[in-house]
Amino acid sequence: MNTNPPPAPAGAAPDFPDARASDPATLGWMAGTPPPPERVIRYDDGSFLRFPMWRWSFSHWRELVPTVNVPRGPAATCALPRAERADLDAVRFTPLGSTQQMTWEQSLAANYTDGIVVLHGGRIVYERYFGALSAERPHIAFSVTKSFFGTIAATLAAEGALDPAARVSRYLPELAGSGFGDATVAQVLDMTTALRHTEAYGDPASDFADYARATGLLPHGPAYAGARTTYAYLATVAKAGEHGPAFAYRSINTDVVGWLVARVAGAPPHEVLRQRIWSLLGAEDDAHLQVDSAGTPLVAVALNARLRDLARFGEMLRLDGWFNGRQIVPASVVADLRRGGSRDAFARAGYPTLPGWSYRSQWWLSHNEHGAFMARGIHGQAIYVDPAAAMVIARFASHPLASNVNLDPTSLPAYHALARHLLAQPDSAPRRFA
Repeated sequence: MNTNPPPAPAGAAPDFPDARASDPATLGWMAGTPPPPERVIRYDDGSFLRFPMWRWSFSHWRELVPTVNVPRGPAATCALPRAERADLDAVRFTPLGSTQQMTWEQSLAANYTDGIVVLHGGRIVYERYFGALSAERPHIAFSVTKSFFGTIAATLAAEGALDPAARVSRYLPELAGSGFGDATVAQVLDMTTALRHTEAYGDPASDFADYARATGLLPHGPAYAGARTTYAYLATVAKAGEHGPAFAYRSINTDVVGWLVARVAGAPPHEVLRQRIWSLLGAEDDAHLQVDSAGTPLVAVALNARLRDLARFGEMLRLDGWFNGRQIVPASVVADLRRGGSRDAFARAGYPTLPGWSYRSQWWLSHNEHGAFMARGIHGQAIYVDPAAAMVIARFASHPLASNVNLDPTSLPAYHALARHLLAQPDSAPRRFA
């Protein structure tokens, strides 16, 4: 079932103030000591997840909710050389469903971009920040988080610690009576589980809203009587149909992935993330993960990090798992995720902006002529890897509509146009080296 709402017209969200009018710095959210009452953003009243207030919240997540650190470790930062290009803002493309062209620069405002970094051949060729975000400030990555833990789980499988064909209940007997119990590890990783749970954003009566209250993404509210932790919620999810034939995007699958990772690795998810990826990237700063009321990290939705560190992760995947002088992820794992999952299973989900795509190990595969693949999060968070163009794009955004179906008509052709431009003119543009 496709729970995404129909897309807004390409490059526009007509029912909301545009990027300039909703700029959090201009509106003065949380400015002052103390801020005036009408400019205060809070977790407990839900204002942190209302537009346009979330244009501030997404860059200040740790000030609103409990988190756990993912330390970068003592190693030196892995430098990203700079060779910024002056020609990229003028790159033109035609949004999906439109006949009017748009420039790369125009697309950034159309998608409420908070920050964007473009790497070409490992060098920063473009970097911009807007609103409440700066290069030194972390931003919530939402479901881009999934791709980190999917990559770790796939690595554990390649090492023989996790059997993709085994049932989830083999590792997590706590879920034997749930809808996950007889699903395989691979089905959870590729989201081909059949579960009675809809991923409907913005509906306070939906399954996703109950999940958000259980995990602490939303305040409980006085009437809520459901589960109060992530793992308790997972045990309540029932099966609905046959596992395997169809892709259905549900964040709860990734919570099971994170639990599996922690169980077989013998360490909490944030510690496994530190050991396996974050401390090896040469990251600029610690990352952090929101935790639920039991201290369990929200591995499906709540990584916060600097934008350039997300770009480093994408560059590592572009380089077949090799980065910062070491093999961080086995090349065989990267090759497997790049091959993608079942396109037939994915097609059953009915994504109108992603024809011919697939999903593998918590990554989205385009199967276009460049072999591009993505990590994707609501409101416009993204890591886009184009191996043919040697290009990686990392983006944070705060679009007023959650589903990426509202951004794809502008974002996807913009990314591909930039890749084609970099392929056609790799060194001809003026540069500023630093």
